[in-house]
Amino acid sequence: MKSWRTLLLVLFVLLFVIAVTAANAPTLTFKFTTVRVPGALNTSVEGINNTGVIVGQYEAGKGITRGFMQASAKLTHIDHPNGSNTVCRNINSSGVIVGNYEDSSSTVRGFLYQSGKFTDIPGPAGARSSAANGINDNGQVVGSYGDSKGVVHGFLLKGKTYKTLDVPGATTTIASGINIKGDIVLYWAIGGGPTQSSLYSGKTYKTINVPGAVESYAEDINGAGDVVYQWFLNDFHAEGALLHNGTYYKFEHPKSMYTYGAGINDRGVVVGFYTPLSGPGGGFKATY
Repeated sequence: MKSWRTLLLVLFVLLFVIAVTAANAPTLTFKFTTVRVPGALNTSVEGINNTGVIVGQYEAGKGITRGFMQASAKLTHIDHPNGSNTVCRNINSSGVIVGNYEDSSSTVRGFLYQSGKFTDIPGPAGARSSAANGINDNGQVVGSYGDSKGVVHGFLLKGKTYKTLDVPGATTTIASGINIKGDIVLYWAIGGGPTQSSLYSGKTYKTINVPGAVESYAEDINGAGDVVYQWFLNDFHAEGALLHNGTYYKFEHPKSMYTYGAGINDRGVVVGFYTPLSGPGGGFKATY
C-alpha cells in the first residue's frame, strides 16, 4: 500500500513540475504594423537598419518593380538608371543599400546604393549574374552569383575581395544576411531537394532549419544572432519564424494567408511581406 502511495506522490510531483515548466515556458509577442507604398499594387519590406529606416520593393504596374526607402514618413523611390525592376534588399546603419536590378538583357545584377550613387556588384570573375542580399555596419556585403555552368554560389564581399560561399554538398547556395560580427546566414539545396538553412561562422556551416518545416529560408541575422526566416509548412503555406536565444518562434501577420520574414535589426524589429485574405499584398514591421 505504501509503495502505491509513494508512486502516486512521485507522479503528482512530476506532473506539477511539468505544469510549472509549461507555465514558465518562454513566449514572444509580435506587434505588427502594416507598410504600403501609396498606389502600389503590392508592397514588400525587405530590410531594416538600427535607426528604423526600411527598404523594399513594390509593384508599380503589371511586371514593373521599383525599390524604395522609407525613413519615418519620408518615402524615396529608388530605380537603377541602367535597368529595370529594382529591388532594395537591405540597408545598414550608415544608410548604404544593397539590392539587384535587371539590365537591358534581363540579367539580374547586384548593386550598392549610397548618397544617390549606384555601384554595381557583379560578383567574382566569371560570374554571369549576381544579387546583393545583405550588408552589415562594416560595409561587408553578401549575396549570390551564377557561374558559366548555371550553378548558383553564395559570396562575401569585403572591400573589393570576393569569397565564394558553398555549403558542403549543396548544388545551390545563396548568402542572404550578415551581422556586425561577420556571421552569415544562407539557404541552400541539393539538386531538386528541399531548401535548407545554415549559419556560417567564418569556418564552419551549421544547419539551422525551422523545426517541422518542409523548407527553411534564413533571410537575415542581427548582432545578437537572432535569425528571421520564411518557411513552408507544405508546398503552399508560408509563415515567418524567428530564432531568438536558441528558441524558434513562429509568427504570422494577423490578417494574412501567408507571411514571409525578410529582415531584422538589433532593436527587436523584424520586417517582411504578407498576403492578406483579400486585397493587395503588404509589407510589415513587427516588434518582438
